[in-house]
Amino acid sequence: MPHFANTLLRNIITRNSFDNIRRKQCLQYLKTLRTLQYDGFKTIYFGETDIAESLVTGEDLSDGYFVQTPTWCIVHAGGRHGWVPWKYQMFLRDELCIKQEDSLFFEFCDVVKKTYGKCAIVVKERRQQDKMRPNVGEEPEVQVHAPSVINLTSIVCCPEVAKSCGHELLSLPSPYNYLNPLDSAWSSLKWFIINNRKEFCFHYIDSVYSYQYILLSDLISKGIERINLSKWKTITNKVWRWENYYLGKFS
Repeated sequence: MPHFANTLLRNIITRNSFDNIRRKQCLQYLKTLRTLQYDGFKTIYFGETDIAESLVTGEDLSDGYFVQTPTWCIVHAGGRHGWVPWKYQMFLRDELCIKQEDSLFFEFCDVVKKTYGKCAIVVKERRQQDKMRPNVGEEPEVQVHAPSVINLTSIVCCPEVAKSCGHELLSLPSPYNYLNPLDSAWSSLKWFIINNRKEFCFHYIDSVYSYQYILLSDLISKGIERINLSKWKTITNKVWRWENYYLGKFS
């Protein structure tokens, strides 16, 4: 193994090897996705986002003190045809609620099958850079294999479950998250929460005490509803253009 005295040079070479692996993984993902699409599979993006309590309440936590606040995890899916007609799931995430659901993914796959037929279900890969990063001097390799079980915060996604419903489960490499239109949908949802939270709260005054209630479920539902079919087509078209760019430039 060659020895590099210059730490910066060593980091640049290691990073370049790692980037090459990720680029090849992305191309492998895109080619597999295109093959499935040509075979009649509909593309569905399945994922989650975290909604912190401070985002909902507008509480300013910039005073430098760390405050542990509740966080809700929203799980949903969508694609070119809009949100999947599956009731999105919302979980409260804290130290008392850490169990992952393994039955909801089957329920989701069954709903998708009845609605669209066979689908390519895309889930973002969780970051595991330390495991994927090659050692200095090693030739980068890309292993072709089906994704293993993908653990979201609240739901377990299993390729065998997807296959049992006629679907294929694909893992999108983490550096290419912008190839997942769900990220744009989650961003729009959070902006809706920030700009409209006052319309979903009311005050209750009981002689001494004053309470403020926020209709969280209604706020989330309305925000998801506002991301309509037209917006979905806009963001999925953008992803399609990026996919074609990578396929044309690096294939």
